[in-house]
Amino acid sequence: MAVRRAPGRASHSGPKGPDGRTPAAARGLLGESHVAYRAVLLAAFLIVVGLIFRQIVTLLLAILMTIIIAIPLSSFATALQRRRIPRPLGALCGLLLGLGALAGLIALVTPPFVREVNRLVKELPGIATSVERKLHTLTGSTSGSTGHSLQHFAQRYTSHPEKLLDPIASVGLGVAGVLGGIVVILLTAYYIAIRPDPLVTGALRLFPPPLRPRVTEVMARIRVAFVGWLRGLVAAMLIVGILLYLGLTIVGLKFAIFFAVFSAIAETVPYFGAIASGIPPVLFALTYSPGKALVVLLIYVGIHQLEGNVIAPLIMARAVRLHPAVIAFGVVVVGELFGIIGLIVAVPIIALTVILVEEIWIKPAEERAGAAGAM
Repeated sequence: MAVRRAPGRASHSGPKGPDGRTPAAARGLLGESHVAYRAVLLAAFLIVVGLIFRQIVTLLLAILMTIIIAIPLSSFATALQRRRIPRPLGALCGLLLGLGALAGLIALVTPPFVREVNRLVKELPGIATSVERKLHTLTGSTSGSTGHSLQHFAQRYTSHPEKLLDPIASVGLGVAGVLGGIVVILLTAYYIAIRPDPLVTGALRLFPPPLRPRVTEVMARIRVAFVGWLRGLVAAMLIVGILLYLGLTIVGLKFAIFFAVFSAIAETVPYFGAIASGIPPVLFALTYSPGKALVVLLIYVGIHQLEGNVIAPLIMARAVRLHPAVIAFGVVVVGELFGIIGLIVAVPIIALTVILVEEIWIKPAEERAGAAGAM
């Protein structure tokens, strides 16, 4: 008499391996081991990247600065090439004009700036004491102690200007290293501007032929963003510096050149730079009267509103389309990753990241969703 098997038992039977497992169970364990293996490899890779990142941060910043300088030099050389001027000569003219304009501006601003800094250092104890009297209920500090501390701090830098390079030295560079790095960056940018095509072609060859047209579009977007940021930054520094000097001079605030130059330099750090540069002049104006401090605050707010909402958008021509919250958050992240020097090129780093995320992740996902909806 034949014995029937109970229904459903056949799914648990079948040939087994030497270890007693069915092929399906063995494949499941193999898949789990592959996942664990990949997770371990990914974790090891991230750890290695984290360890070497601090070592190569200076190189990454140097490469980015070189590209940012090379792009306008290349455009200038291309414009002169259309007028039958050799490209090497055009790039050299652009480099010399840029350096000459920078040197002229420094020569014009530095003497009065240094004089005001020295005067400010001498008067710091009295200024700080006066501010402490006005804000004693908030600070609770002993009158005069803060002033002498600030004077000692300021004299540390005015007596030893090389200490201003301490943030740069913190990433492994000294004064000689900084000067040598600047020379290398300028020379490299010059040679890139002379012959950019081999580098662009070499970068495109890293991608499969079907992707190269899209990669070309992405590189064009990055180029427009970098040029727009550089143009906007230079204009913002000049406009903010000039308008603040005129405004503070009109209201009769001392050290107008110092505060204007400090605010112009602080424009390199979006949003946070404007806030930080406005605090010292407002506190100093408070030593005159609360009314003058309010006037100085209104001048700062008005000029930065004019620069941020009217002048900068016109100059940048929407080249760097970033939400203010994205920039504010990105500045904090860039500062943590690259240090204080990275804040100078925070906006290009943020723009580069946003463009790559859009092109590599968001747009392909939207295209796939659109294709799936059309079916």
